[in-house]
Amino acid sequence: MGSVLDKDSLKTEVEKIRQSGETVAFANGHFDILHVGHLRYLQDAKAQGDYLIVALNDDASVEKLKGAGRPVVPGSERAELLAALEPVDFVVIFSGDSPAPLLSELQPDVHCKGPDYGSPEQVPEYAVVKAYGGRTALVGDPKDHNTSDIIATVKALP
Repeated sequence: MGSVLDKDSLKTEVEKIRQSGETVAFANGHFDILHVGHLRYLQDAKAQGDYLIVALNDDASVEKLKGAGRPVVPGSERAELLAALEPVDFVVIFSGDSPAPLLSELQPDVHCKGPDYGSPEQVPEYAVVKAYGGRTALVGDPKDHNTSDIIATVKALP
């Protein structure tokens, strides 16, 4: 089972991993209502490194990006659920629209994003990752599953 850590504790863990010669993959997202697309994304992200960090948008940033009523599941609970998934080693909650500051600070070997970006160069944080010598990888299955559709389906039930 993974651990939910604050940024400073996570930075210490990343330093230990680097000293051991192992690699760090980094994935991020809202993960509001977990579904199979999330699991496949995280499994593929884990395959990119020895350890997987999942950076989770905090509640305020999810609401800003997704609208009122989101997230459905509070950040602390989303973090706990993610940490319980087999591919996940560490979870950290971050604020803001982008994980770019966290990427700059932690400098994971690989930043993993979904295939909907088309190419690594189209990922918004690509330049940040490239600047410190990291790699951006597109992982997971096509975006055939999403939380908004699940919410709409549930709302439409009689």
